[in-house]
Amino acid sequence: MTQLKIVIENASDWAPFYPSEDVILAQDYIEQPVSKERYKVINLCRQYTYSSTGYYCSLLAEARSHQVIPAVKHIQDLSRRIWLGVINVDAQKQLSAVAGEAKEHQLWIYFGFTAEPQLTELARQVFEQIPVPILKVTFQHKGSWRLAGFEAVALNTLNEQQQTDFANALDSYSHLVWRKAKVRKNYRYDMAILVDPNEPFPPSNSVAINRFIKSAKKHGILAETITRKDLGKLSEYDALFIRATTSVNHYTYKFARLAQAEGLVVMDDPDSILRCTNKIYLAQLLENHGLPTPKTRVLTRSDLNKVDELIADLGLPIVLKVPDGSFSVGVKKVKDKGELSAELKAMFKSSALLLAQAYVYTEFDWRIGVMNNQALYACRYYMAKNHWQIYNHAGKTNKSGGFDAMPTFEVPKPVLKAAINATKHIGDGLYGVDLKQSGNSVYLIEVNDNPSIESAVEDKFLEGELYDAIMGEFKRRLDLQ
Repeated sequence: MTQLKIVIENASDWAPFYPSEDVILAQDYIEQPVSKERYKVINLCRQYTYSSTGYYCSLLAEARSHQVIPAVKHIQDLSRRIWLGVINVDAQKQLSAVAGEAKEHQLWIYFGFTAEPQLTELARQVFEQIPVPILKVTFQHKGSWRLAGFEAVALNTLNEQQQTDFANALDSYSHLVWRKAKVRKNYRYDMAILVDPNEPFPPSNSVAINRFIKSAKKHGILAETITRKDLGKLSEYDALFIRATTSVNHYTYKFARLAQAEGLVVMDDPDSILRCTNKIYLAQLLENHGLPTPKTRVLTRSDLNKVDELIADLGLPIVLKVPDGSFSVGVKKVKDKGELSAELKAMFKSSALLLAQAYVYTEFDWRIGVMNNQALYACRYYMAKNHWQIYNHAGKTNKSGGFDAMPTFEVPKPVLKAAINATKHIGDGLYGVDLKQSGNSVYLIEVNDNPSIESAVEDKFLEGELYDAIMGEFKRRLDLQ
């Protein structure tokens, strides 16, 4: 049976309401051990901004396969005004009857319910597209009524009447079945390839991009490159292929989310970006499904006082990671207690949570390219000279080690199996799975939603077949729409 968990940030936030065994503090929820129990989680933290405690409660809930409101993708939507033009509501008739001559009206929505009975249907329409527990939605009349803004409201800011409205709505909502929103469909075969011309380490170099475009034509897809300035053009395409390094708090996520809402076939899809670009999420997801990883701990600021315990648990050296680093940036190896304490203090300045892992020495890292949960290509990346990672960001230039590209049938079966098992819990997109192999042991390190595919590197063995396989998958998905 699925249990309900209501997550609050401070005990005082629940003081106006009846005590409930379903209520849990955010800190306690974050520190809960991974289990197979099923939960529905209502995240009522005071704020959901990126890297806040509220943000991580939703992120970890998804990693643990808990149903959660708000989902991380909807938290991201709150900060993006572009969604004002995407959300579709029929406000004209309902607001005209309620607002009279007013030019602005604010609607308070609690789990899709409102205290204004004439606006019940409007509240439901908004909540289906912005499923956030407490919303203050602003409509303005400029020739006609239109959505002008929305914001999440913290539970501890509600007045007495609003607390009553919230409690009634929560009681009704907690008995409903949650469902996913439908995605609109298009049927034309044009592809946008999103690139960043100024990116120093793009996932695909210019030669690879041209090969993607050439391969797309073989499959009846007209592909062209776009940049961050072309967000308004997305509706002209049927597919979006992101070849700029992705991040949640970044324009690449905005492109993916809007493309998904417009019904485009998208790689990387926004769910994959959310799941892969945050190492905290990945660590919890992999642990939740019993997949092999180095011994790992999620750290909060309270762990600043538990350095000896951390060393006893993970040993030395320890690898520390910020949640959303890429290309080995934001990853530190500490060799003693002093370095560990200093790095923890420095890294906690930018993130509410950190990841700590036991260090596993290997001469190279495996990278298995997986698409639609099938192995596509394989590479071994060797460590940069006199460095412990494949990328060395020290000094004036960034250096990387060598590589070997090979057919997937030459990869040890345990490595392939671990890579494919990891992506099954992320999605069915295009991923690069990083693994370490030490003797007979295989360890999952990361799943990358935006894997490097460069000419003369990842395509060294497959050559044009690699590009054809990826474009062929786009064509297959377009045909299914």
